[in-house]
Amino acid sequence: MTDPTDDLAETIRYDADGLVPCVMQDADSGEVLTLAYVNAEALELTRKSGQMHFWSRSRGEIWHKGATSGNVQRLVQLRYDCDADALLALVEPAGPACHTGERSCFYRSLAEGGEPSPVAAEALSELERVLALRREVRPEGSYSTTLFNDPDLIGEKIREEAEEVVRAIADESDRRIAEEAADVLYHLLVGLSSRGIPLANALDVLLERRG
Repeated sequence: MTDPTDDLAETIRYDADGLVPCVMQDADSGEVLTLAYVNAEALELTRKSGQMHFWSRSRGEIWHKGATSGNVQRLVQLRYDCDADALLALVEPAGPACHTGERSCFYRSLAEGGEPSPVAAEALSELERVLALRREVRPEGSYSTTLFNDPDLIGEKIREEAEEVVRAIADESDRRIAEEAADVLYHLLVGLSSRGIPLANALDVLLERRG
C-alpha cells in the first residue's frame, strides 16, 4: 500500500471544489468497479486506514466505503495520472461495489439492450466466479460439476488439452490454436478452483519472476 508519509497529497491537483475523481479497479482482475470523488481529508483517511474513503457530493460529507454494507475496498495501490488531476485506486473489494448489488457500478451500456457485452479482459475473472459457484452448488448436468466430482479427471483433462495446444501450435490454424488454448485455460482454472486457489496467486508469481 502507498506510504501515507510522502507528499502525494500535495502533488494532486484538486478542482475548484477541492475534489479529484478516483476510479476504483479490482487489483486482481483489473475490472473497473466504480468512480467517486475524494478531497484531501478523504485521501488522507484512505491512506492511513488502508480502506477507501470518499467525499459525498450529495451529502457534503466524508464516507467510508462499506461502513454500512460491509463491502469495504482495501487499498492495494494508489496511482495518479499524468496531469495529477485524477486518481486510480487498485483495491481488493469485500463485496459488490455498487449500491444496487452489482459487482461494478458500470453494469449498463448505451448500446441497445442496456447490458454491456463481455470483453476479452473480463473473460478469466468472469469464468473464475462461475467456477467458484459451480464448485459450491454443483448443478447436475454441468461439465464443470463432473470435473469437480472427479479430481483425477481434472488432471487428465489438463494434460490432454496441453498436448492438443502443442500440436495445434505446430501446424494448425491461428483459430484452432486459440480454441485449444481456451480449453487449457478453462481446465486450468477448474484445477485451481478445485483447490480454492485464486488465479491471482499464479499471476503474483509471474510478477515475482519479472526481471
